[in-house]
Amino acid sequence: MSALFDPELATQAYIDSLGPEALAKAAAYTAGAHWLTLWELLVSALITLLIVRMGVLEKVSSKVPEHRHWLNALLTSVVFSFVYSLLNLPWEYVSEFLRETRYGRTSQPAGDWLQQAVLSIGTSVTFGSLFFSGLYWFIRRTGRGWWLWASGFTMAMAGLMLILSPTFIEPLFNDYTAVPKGEVRNALEAMADEAGIERERIFMYDGSRQSNNFTANVSGLGSAARIAISDVAIDRALLDEVKAVTGHEIGHYVLGHVWRMLFALSALALLSFFLIDRFFDCFARLFGSKARLSDPAGLPVFLFMLGLVFTLVQPVTNGVIRAGENAADQYSLETVNLPDALAGALVKTAEYRYPRPSPLQEMLFYSHPSVEKRVRRAMEWKQNHTKNQAENSNE
Repeated sequence: MSALFDPELATQAYIDSLGPEALAKAAAYTAGAHWLTLWELLVSALITLLIVRMGVLEKVSSKVPEHRHWLNALLTSVVFSFVYSLLNLPWEYVSEFLRETRYGRTSQPAGDWLQQAVLSIGTSVTFGSLFFSGLYWFIRRTGRGWWLWASGFTMAMAGLMLILSPTFIEPLFNDYTAVPKGEVRNALEAMADEAGIERERIFMYDGSRQSNNFTANVSGLGSAARIAISDVAIDRALLDEVKAVTGHEIGHYVLGHVWRMLFALSALALLSFFLIDRFFDCFARLFGSKARLSDPAGLPVFLFMLGLVFTLVQPVTNGVIRAGENAADQYSLETVNLPDALAGALVKTAEYRYPRPSPLQEMLFYSHPSVEKRVRRAMEWKQNHTKNQAENSNE
């Protein structure tokens, strides 16, 4: 049987099963998402320029006694986070809600989206202001080497957020519950037992509230870590597909990919802060700001530069993430051994991530390997595994 099986033809059949109309729609949606990367940077530049020219942060700083540096940084960060989020809200409405609605990727009512957007602004203001006030403390206290200390601080804050998020932040936006009793729950609990994961760490959440995408994720760190599967995946997938996807997420969990991303973020923060230290004055002049690096009134320029660096190194960060996704796919194949189910589940994600990008497009923009490559890996595994089974049965 394995001699007649062609992984390439099987891969092509899986991708073509979407149909030409769905593939064309996925291509348009994905290309639009790539253009959004540029547009978001331009919108960020415009908002930065607007806040600088308004002089609102200088007015806040002038109201705080000169020796109260920490209070100045905190209040300035609060005002900036709020004003920036408010000015950015129309763009988010167009790029996130209207665009997702147009492509059928969400069924969320506009009122619910707005309610969650306001809630998101509240959390961003809270945690953003604490982070940036701490960052300015390091800039003032540690001198020219502030960027070294600040990268460590960033890693610590990111780790804290990973610990707090599953318990205190994510439940603000979605309901996380145990998978309903039945064959799906029994199967997932058996997989958790085999992987040495506590059963209570596997959740279902109402992802359909925001998105029609077929998805699952691993979040949290240490005792807060968990695997969460969207109700879209559970409702739309066959049992074997749910098992294959959960095997992928268990792979992320047991292989420690959250830790790897945390260290990658720290390295990226180190690079970003180093470049900001060297070029802040140049960008400040470009936006018409008189603020120095240590002045919280320069936060709009600081944040724009941070976003610019993150955008420019996106191909590198995407490469790190793709490596983790490949490893998680391999873990699912090795432990669950359901290559057709994994391929079927992956094809469902191709509705919003074009499965046949060019190599350059994938390298620059894709945070996951192309669906075509992932399905081909599964089909090659199927061929080799079937061949090995046949050889073992003949011994």
